[in-house]
Amino acid sequence: MTVKTFVDTNILVYAHDVDGGRKHKTARDILIELMQSGSGALSPQVLQEFYVTVTRKIPKRLTKRAAREIVEDFSTWCIDTTGAEVAAAFRIEDEAKIGFWDALILASAVKAGAEVLLSEDLSSGRKVAGIRVQNPFV
Repeated sequence: MTVKTFVDTNILVYAHDVDGGRKHKTARDILIELMQSGSGALSPQVLQEFYVTVTRKIPKRLTKRAAREIVEDFSTWCIDTTGAEVAAAFRIEDEAKIGFWDALILASAVKAGAEVLLSEDLSSGRKVAGIRVQNPFV
């Protein structure tokens, strides 16, 4: 059985940041594997953060057109975020003592039925809201 895996923004960014070195290759390989297995998930928040980051914040920025094509490609992985996920994020924020945006990512991962969240932003190995956080770069 394939494990549903939720991808945080930084994984998607590194996969498309050619200056990312080892992280670029690692992230790219992860996304390819998740595409082949059909087990990847993400949220509109991830796609929005990705778009802003790759068109404005990385040294070798992507064109808006290229970034929009990537967003469109990954939109099939997208889990809708509703008021229920926002409310769940409030609970996760308070219980796990993490920032709201990270809590919203976790609430979306829960909705997606993910067992794993790939992210470098939270403590690797930690379990939050039933989701195991894994930093693929350590």
